[in-house]
Amino acid sequence: MTRVQANLLLLLAAAIWGGGFVAQSTAMNMIGPFWFIGLRFAVATLVVLPFVWLEARKAAAPLQRHDLRLFLLVGLALFGGAATQQVGILTTTVTNSSFITGLYVVFVPLIAVVFLKRPPHPIVWPAAILALAGIFLLSGGALSHLTGGDLLTVVCAVFWALQITLAGVALTATGRPLALSAIQFAVTAVAGIAVAIFLEPISVDVILSAIWEILYVGIFSSGLAFALQLIGQRYTTASQAAIFLSSEALFGASLGALLLGETISPIGYVGCGLMFSAMLMVELVPEIMRRRTLAA
Repeated sequence: MTRVQANLLLLLAAAIWGGGFVAQSTAMNMIGPFWFIGLRFAVATLVVLPFVWLEARKAAAPLQRHDLRLFLLVGLALFGGAATQQVGILTTTVTNSSFITGLYVVFVPLIAVVFLKRPPHPIVWPAAILALAGIFLLSGGALSHLTGGDLLTVVCAVFWALQITLAGVALTATGRPLALSAIQFAVTAVAGIAVAIFLEPISVDVILSAIWEILYVGIFSSGLAFALQLIGQRYTTASQAAIFLSSEALFGASLGALLLGETISPIGYVGCGLMFSAMLMVELVPEIMRRRTLAA
């Protein structure tokens, strides 16, 4: 596979994830957020299971109990991210949700400081300030205009960063990405359904009314896009992968405007630009400096 083909696969993955924000938003007109989380990740689990079996057949050693405990923690972090994002999207726009969620790339190095005692690259600090300025402008230049959904989505980005950090540790220890995917999806499905049983009404008609959104995010956002990401990243550079995957926020905003008629103020566009710049800074600058050091 050529690098151009790989980058196109990553761009397709980002577009699928961007469409997922629209599906998550429209589904909230028909089904509760926790039922939606439980059902979408149940579908995602079923999609991944056949590949887990193939991976297990080729594995050098079976998973140990401590590996499964670590996978469980990753699943709980994924549930935290999914829950705060899905509840948040009830009172925020697809545009805001997609851009604010993307800030996990800024939070990942900060999470590594706390849990792994790993100092971040210096670029993280100006990028974090840039990201906060972007959120401020996205709110229209007044923090009072930030909705509860916007604030929950910031929390969601922290959970995504935690999930990515824990997943990195788990994959380094086991080398079993598909097993990790299935277990984290299953944990999130069980947790979502458990909460939904106590908080939200449900019926067959409700599920059927949101079935296309459930299937889209379950099969495509979780299954297909994840596979495209793994394949694409094998044949391109980390810096180029970061650029194409970060376009998820742009796709989410564009599809929100096209399909849902969402609008954003001129100052909000500036805020989106600042947040997108912060995402790229954190991903690209360390890689560029590393290459210069190696070339010197």
